[in-house]
Amino acid sequence: MENKQIVISKFGGPEVLAIRSSEVPQPQAGQVLVKVSFAGVNPIDVKTRAGLGWAAAQNKDKLPWTPGYDIAGKVVSCGDGAHNFAVGDAVAGFVGFPLQGGGYSQYLCVDECQLSRVPDSVTLEAAAALPLAGQTAAQAINKAGVKEGDRVLILAGAGGVGHIAVQIAVAAKAEVYTTCSERNLDYMATLGAHAINYQFAPASERLQEVDVLIDLVGGEVALDALKCLKDNARVITVPTLTAEMICEKAKMLGFEASGMLVEPTPEQLNTLLYMVGVGLLKSEIQQVFPMTEVAAAHQQIESGHTRGKVLLDMQC
Repeated sequence: MENKQIVISKFGGPEVLAIRSSEVPQPQAGQVLVKVSFAGVNPIDVKTRAGLGWAAAQNKDKLPWTPGYDIAGKVVSCGDGAHNFAVGDAVAGFVGFPLQGGGYSQYLCVDECQLSRVPDSVTLEAAAALPLAGQTAAQAINKAGVKEGDRVLILAGAGGVGHIAVQIAVAAKAEVYTTCSERNLDYMATLGAHAINYQFAPASERLQEVDVLIDLVGGEVALDALKCLKDNARVITVPTLTAEMICEKAKMLGFEASGMLVEPTPEQLNTLLYMVGVGLLKSEIQQVFPMTEVAAAHQQIESGHTRGKVLLDMQC
């Protein structure tokens, strides 16, 4: 039995992604071996592949490196002392973040404390879409202290993090506004958000008196969105490359502002999986690519026009 993995052979465009084979690893004490069905593709994977950001800087001397932090699959064996799961259990996890990665693998050994059981009512595809994006969304909403009646602006509400953040904010009974392209206006309405077509006008021309800004875009778009805020508004900015600039500008304008780095929290993933299972939350999947088409999956993320999540089918 072989283990196919997608690796970054060198930093560059999508063409640097390659498939290599190795032996299937054996789980160590406290680990389980997961046969990965689906791996999530995230913007951080694309950024790292291009040689940008912290994970790239830390791994530049360790190439080839296997990216991927979202997995869903089945347990195939358990190491010594691993008692939380049985062979055949469906599991999902936010793994190897941020330096280890490894999710783009057909078989992966994972510390069992990093995994959540996937309920029978949740597909493995839906589960694979949740770990990084779902927890980023939940932690951003929590960090901003979103409460009932708040006017919340979420930039890029149709994206992987955005579509979940919108739903969590709506569930908190906030008044939710979001930016999206024309083709996603109806989709955002179905999630309960007031959508602003950014292709028609910037948010600052359409919206005022906002209590909370959840910035999932960064750069000039985020700077424009600061003009929508009322006094003492709260700003959470997620893109790391522009976080310092956005926070500095926001604080100059008198707002509370901070960047954030998501923290893997299995208990939180349990909650998100439960919410999907009972219909309180829907994870949107734009496309599932065979692992052999990983370059196309990265191109889709780089297009900036992904609705929900992109996954890799690691078994084909």
